Amino acid sequence: MTPHHPLIAADRVNGTDVYNASGDKLGKIEDVAIEKVSGEVAYAILSFGGFLGVGSRFHPVPWKLLSYDVEKGGYIIPCSQAQLESAPSIDEQELSGWNDAAAREDIYTYYGISPYWP
Repeated sequence: MTPHHPLIAADRVNGTDVYNASGDKLGKIEDVAIEKVSGEVAYAILSFGGFLGVGSRFHPVPWKLLSYDVEKGGYIIPCSQAQLESAPSIDEQELSGWNDAAAREDIYTYYGISPYWP
């Protein structure tokens, strides 16, 4: 089954649930990081853990690691909760202007994803 519309506005991606391959809800997409010059979607910022938004952890996940599941109305990531818990993370204060220059290689390497940059 394919979505009715192939494109989605970034503000509608925010808040979308994320599941593992077994169908367990892991968290939600807090935001999307887009590289200004190339226009590439670098990361989905996944939040999970905490209670009522307090104590949540924020993990940049390479966008191409996610796949959309029409029936769930959310994204699937091929990771367990334990893998995400040990993944690179960012502080909540960094959500609105994070410079990932030092961490970018580590994030893509951790997930075993080829980077989008040359």
